[in-house]
Amino acid sequence: MERWLNQGDVIAVLYGGQSSERDVSLQTGEAVHKALVARGYDARFVDQDEGVAEALNAMKPKLVWNALHGTYGEDGAIQGLLEILGIPYTGSDVTASAIAMSKVHSKRIFQAQGIPTPKYRVLSRDEILADEDAQPPFECPVVVKPDGEGSSVGVSVVKTADDYAEALRRAAGYAKQVVVERFIPGKEVMVGLLSGKVLGTVEVRPKRGFYDYDAKYVTHDTEYLCPAPIDTREAEQCCQVALDAFRCLGCAGHARVDLRLSPEGGVYILEINTLPGMTDTSLLPMIAKEAGLSFEDLTEQIALDARCYKTRGLTR
Repeated sequence: MERWLNQGDVIAVLYGGQSSERDVSLQTGEAVHKALVARGYDARFVDQDEGVAEALNAMKPKLVWNALHGTYGEDGAIQGLLEILGIPYTGSDVTASAIAMSKVHSKRIFQAQGIPTPKYRVLSRDEILADEDAQPPFECPVVVKPDGEGSSVGVSVVKTADDYAEALRRAAGYAKQVVVERFIPGKEVMVGLLSGKVLGTVEVRPKRGFYDYDAKYVTHDTEYLCPAPIDTREAEQCCQVALDAFRCLGCAGHARVDLRLSPEGGVYILEINTLPGMTDTSLLPMIAKEAGLSFEDLTEQIALDARCYKTRGLTR
């Protein structure tokens, strides 16, 4: 490991926040804090609120370990503040974070770069509210997603046209734009990346057929197969698509890329999570464990990968 952090260094674990994913962020932050303390760092909690800049200035950490999820933490907002403050932070920079958080913008870039992604339409909140009898643009099932939310918040798999308008209104309650995506049958495969390299894969098999918020964090009945039980060609294809997507958005450090592997063997990217969860049921730690890295190893390597992007140059 590259050693620029030393035992005793102050690391601010930024967690909580004001998004719909606050509870998940608290879990991630607590797990990360425990791991950093075990490695000898002076890890200190900072709950992200309106006073976060003052709190960080008073603490003067050598690093911010960003354990936030969702709005303000994952969308480039906190990254911009940290660059202004000149504090190194974990994960991707402002631009990559903002683009990856937006399903609309990231899909447009994937499409432009020739990275396979399901066919989709973008609808504004105004369009949705004005059309009470909206019909799906693709044959059902379709997936309805609010732009700029994570942890499957506000996401619906619509199996019949009768349920479509309600799903649109639900998603519009979370964002000004909504993505309607053609549902891709097949396997749900996630690829973990660390230090900008592929770490491994996992297949997710939710009992209820949809890997939503409850399946991720509440019911605990989802089946995880790590590594994903797919053939070598399929695994290589999944890893290459994930790496291409990671690079084309300019991501850095760690991430989780969500894919669908169709029965015909086609790989489609759904999205990139630039701040994947670090909870007991989170996928990146699961993939890391299969690759021989403990939770503490993973947490520390993410810290060592951190950079400050101030004035466009990589500094620490």
